Amino acid sequence: MSLVLEYSSSEDEISIPTKTKKFKVDSAPDVGIQDIYLREKVYIDPKQTEIAINLPYDQLSQKSLGPLNQFQKKNPNANTITGIAEENIISEHDFREQERSFRSLGYTLNPSELQNSANKYIGNINLAEKINGASPFSSKVKNNSDLKRKPKGDSSVLEGDDSYLGPWAGYHGETKGEKVGPTEEQMLEWNSQKQTSTSKPEQGEEIIENTEEESTVFHGTQERDYQGRTYMEYPRDLNDPSINFSIEPGSQGCFPPKQCVHQFTAHAKGVSAIRFLPKTGHLLLTSGMDGRVKLWDFYHSRSLLRSYIGHTKAVRDITFDNKGSRFLSTSYDKFIKLWDTETGQCISKFTSNKTPYVSRFHPTLQNIFLTGQSDKKIIQWDIRTKGKVQEYNEHMGAVSTITFVEDGRRFISTSDDKTMRAWEFGIPVVVKLIADPSMHSIPAVALHPSKKWIACQSLDNQIMVWNATDKFRQNRKKVFSGHLVSGYACQVSFSPDGKLLTSGDSEGKLWFWDWKSTKVVRKLQAHSSVTIGAEWNPVETSKVATCSWDGTVKYWD
Repeated sequence: MSLVLEYSSSEDEISIPTKTKKFKVDSAPDVGIQDIYLREKVYIDPKQTEIAINLPYDQLSQKSLGPLNQFQKKNPNANTITGIAEENIISEHDFREQERSFRSLGYTLNPSELQNSANKYIGNINLAEKINGASPFSSKVKNNSDLKRKPKGDSSVLEGDDSYLGPWAGYHGETKGEKVGPTEEQMLEWNSQKQTSTSKPEQGEEIIENTEEESTVFHGTQERDYQGRTYMEYPRDLNDPSINFSIEPGSQGCFPPKQCVHQFTAHAKGVSAIRFLPKTGHLLLTSGMDGRVKLWDFYHSRSLLRSYIGHTKAVRDITFDNKGSRFLSTSYDKFIKLWDTETGQCISKFTSNKTPYVSRFHPTLQNIFLTGQSDKKIIQWDIRTKGKVQEYNEHMGAVSTITFVEDGRRFISTSDDKTMRAWEFGIPVVVKLIADPSMHSIPAVALHPSKKWIACQSLDNQIMVWNATDKFRQNRKKVFSGHLVSGYACQVSFSPDGKLLTSGDSEGKLWFWDWKSTKVVRKLQAHSSVTIGAEWNPVETSKVATCSWDGTVKYWD
């Protein structure tokens, strides 16, 4: 159908063509926003409650995209952006008067109660009832003896009873500036009661008493040689020229061993951990589930030298100090004991009535050590005072490992809550929290000899690697897998030169990986039960000691 437009006039007539240009009707036209504009900005749904990314303020506060909803009813009584705010029903003068009354007299009218109710006043109710709630400017307040100002004093006197106070003179009867607390007699009585009474545990906690007396047994032929030296001195009568105890650990290249050269039947109920003597490695310390710690000779008789007896339950962890002259034993009997390696004497014992899982000496402050416990806490102990110095309480599960990094300035802890936390030493502050839904528990951690990386034994049958410096980022290119450790706290260790990574598994095997390529270099069937620990000799380049729950310790070359 064509449209015909006509125009007529008395003077002349103008005819317009009967046909006009056809146009297309668009029922849903564009609103005028270009694709480039949409590409530069991010629009969110007004009903969206969670945002997965961080947006700047201008995008969060921008107006909604599209036309306004004309059918949406607005609150006509709203007087603020967020809704309705009722005006106050008290005048400014009354409010200031009540505020002044509370500041100077200590009472004011109760705004939540009626004026004729029993709880008419709040604060100093006795004074309010005595002067009938008078204001600070009333004559009742000025004539009240309890509220009279003290004399200003003589301006010529600076000290003493009649010294000048001026506008700082207080009121009669006030106790501002006077000492409060127990008297000297009460303090003496309290101190005497404290000395006679024993410390009571917290609610639901029992006092742990160690019924086992600490003792030691020397199993060797003689404790000292003809020059008076004990077994702490490294042997100087070896005929093998390749063994040099004075070299720096890691200065020579290391190679994976091939065969077992010696076997020790160490503990009757399984071995939990082994540690070589630092720097020389001519002695090996073992801890067992029978509650005993033993020291073994690795070069002369290859036999037991000394037993340390003092725990009533299994010993979970042992650790030497830097010199090897002392070591800590951490047991399930809720005690951590400090031993003298040479004499076998128990120097000190520590307990917080909770089960400790791991203990580590500070790398520079050798009188300080940290203990991870089952109550989700890390306790910092001082050997000199035999008391707690600090508590680190952020984990939500039992603490499994503690590893010092950056020369003791920080340390890393792992827990059964499937997280890893980096702490500032001495300050209970978490520097970084490493938590991911894909992470599993990490029961064992080893520090690389370069002190730049940590290898973490994960219970998903993998060894993960994290940076041990400020960033604490995961190196996703270094993942060591192939072994089965799910459910076992198999310890991880590095070769002294840092080129090989070692771990046992639940099938009794011993695995060696190349640190650079993450490929399996060698695997050995080491034990009949789970291989719980493996330690490299710090001096000899290709010798490794392993321990197992079958009660044996094997030496590999």
